[in-house]
Amino acid sequence: MKEEKSTMALSGYAALVMLILVIITIFIASAYNNAWIVAVGIIAALLIAKGLTIINPNDSKVLVLFGDYIGTVKKAGFFWVNPFAVRKRISLKARNLNGHKMKVNDKLGNPIEIAAVTVWLVKDTAKALFAVDDYIQYVQVQSEAAVRHLANLFAYDNFEDEEAAITLKDGAEQVSQMLETELNERLERAGIDVIEARITHLAYAPEIASAMLQRQQATAVVAARKQIVEGAVGMVEMALERLSEKEIVQLDEERKAAMVSNLLVVLCGEKSVSPVVNAGTLYN
Repeated sequence: MKEEKSTMALSGYAALVMLILVIITIFIASAYNNAWIVAVGIIAALLIAKGLTIINPNDSKVLVLFGDYIGTVKKAGFFWVNPFAVRKRISLKARNLNGHKMKVNDKLGNPIEIAAVTVWLVKDTAKALFAVDDYIQYVQVQSEAAVRHLANLFAYDNFEDEEAAITLKDGAEQVSQMLETELNERLERAGIDVIEARITHLAYAPEIASAMLQRQQATAVVAARKQIVEGAVGMVEMALERLSEKEIVQLDEERKAAMVSNLLVVLCGEKSVSPVVNAGTLYN
């Protein structure tokens, strides 16, 4: 596999001065009707002019001479290179790949929609040009494959997999880090460096979104009820202990049961309760 190497590039300004001198020589030889010098001068001027190249900041030129890679020029400026070499421009600037929404299955088989954005740049121009057919398309395809693979490794949330340490919904930082690592491994062949990769869209697929929303609401209600009941039981226990300590009343087991029942109804009910005055006793 080809790896990037720097190549020698001469100053373009020196070559430009030489081109001007050759042109002047051609005019002088033409004035004296010296056809041989004129012909040689024209050929030299064409070769000098063809070798001139400009490289912008964060840009590069890959040089290929008769099918052989001879090097890459990354330094910005005005240069002269081998006029017979084919120059292929490759940008070194960071680029954004905004992936489209994909429908995939998570670890538990639930259909979800997921999309990610990837920030990448070319690190090795030789690999980018010679190791793959089209490095831009290669980045797109591998990014999509990495996102699909990542979605299959984790559950959307921990409602069904309560023991899951990382989920797609709650483990955004860990998932993004794993996606970045996997993309760097996949794109190393093409000489691509992934700067950042993040999930930008995550949702249940439309066909199950309504059912999943109802499940989440039901789970939230159950969790809230559980908390209320635990609090109510604690308050009832505390009330019975305080009544016993203060010796305010003596309650047998049946009266305790009635008191517990009434307190739980008051504490756990959704609506305000209406008190009922018992003028008799518990047994009448």
